[in-house]
Amino acid sequence: MKDIFYIAIKAIMLNKVRSFLTMLGVIIGVSSVVLLTAIGNGLSAYVTSEFDALGANTLYIYPGELFGEGGTINAESSATSLTNSKLSLTDLRELKRLREHVKEVAPLMLQSGNASYQNDKISATIIGSTPNIETAINIPAERGQFFSDSDLEGSKRVIVLGYKIADELFGKIDPIGKKIKLGDTSFTVAGVVEQKGGSFGGPGFDTYIYMPYTTFSNVYDNDTIVRILVKTTDTEHGEEHKKAIEDLMLKRLKDDEFTVVDQSELLSSINQILGVLTAALGGIASISLVVGGIGIMNIMLVSVTERTKEIGLRKALGATPNMILLQFLIEAAVLSLIGGMIGVGLAYLGTLAIQSFVPAKVTMEAIALAFGVSTVVGLIFGAAPARRAAQLSPIEALRYE
Repeated sequence: MKDIFYIAIKAIMLNKVRSFLTMLGVIIGVSSVVLLTAIGNGLSAYVTSEFDALGANTLYIYPGELFGEGGTINAESSATSLTNSKLSLTDLRELKRLREHVKEVAPLMLQSGNASYQNDKISATIIGSTPNIETAINIPAERGQFFSDSDLEGSKRVIVLGYKIADELFGKIDPIGKKIKLGDTSFTVAGVVEQKGGSFGGPGFDTYIYMPYTTFSNVYDNDTIVRILVKTTDTEHGEEHKKAIEDLMLKRLKDDEFTVVDQSELLSSINQILGVLTAALGGIASISLVVGGIGIMNIMLVSVTERTKEIGLRKALGATPNMILLQFLIEAAVLSLIGGMIGVGLAYLGTLAIQSFVPAKVTMEAIALAFGVSTVVGLIFGAAPARRAAQLSPIEALRYE
């Protein structure tokens, strides 16, 4: 067995360029599959951690029917319901009366716009809400303070910046008390929330600007509530809390005009989408593995033809067909395995390069799967050339010119 491995490695090393070109398909396939899997795993872990930060006792009330068939998010219905939301401030007042079930309630109004300070201008998402959103979604002010109840009642033009917004507009300058413009309207910066991280399906706190919903309604002439966030009194009676909230909402709205969602449902739906997307992209990338396997088969057939005399000589000296078969199978498997190792290495370097933009995580399971798949590809596509070599007649092989 040791001699067979030695012969396989020697055959590969004698034709370095040809061997590398043969492995290229496997390298591209393995690196693509591992990298895409790493991105999928990283996004899933990131989204989970982001939602965990909100707490297990957080519920959301969405306008319209959020979920379609199979429990996945209905993007078309969700987008339509946002513009035709039936949620209102009346719902907030009624929810606050459910003291046995509800601890905190905060509305979310949404607007995209531009924020500018002096010569710097960036895109931002503007959120209109109540002061208790600070504790409801755990976004404490790192500098300054959150807007107050008096700011809400007086429709004051004060805002709280997400960490990234503050960093991009002000850098090292203290933004507290400074005035920035949202569109053509000036606002005073009251605070900056602590850094939370990006979005990718989870809440993108760092890129939000928060203001009193009364101010939001006046400035943007928009009082559409796109979501109501509810903090329940405990985590032990989640289903009871959800049922009580649904029963209350049904007194005013139809069952297709709102959806009450807990963290686990929303997270499960997002992870399901990420899983399907990762599998689909991985499936497309795995086509390269098939192409690589065909390349290995072709080059092994050429190798069998080139080494016909060598095969005949080995058979004449006592090598059995099984020994010849095993030698060429191992040669194909080693060729594919080396390609897999290079592919994993490139995928790992790829994750390091993109981690500042996209969360990516290479797991040991993905590495083991990559090595296993690349070896199997070599064995499957190396089988035909190996069988052809094993079936060669030693007499005809020695006569081959």
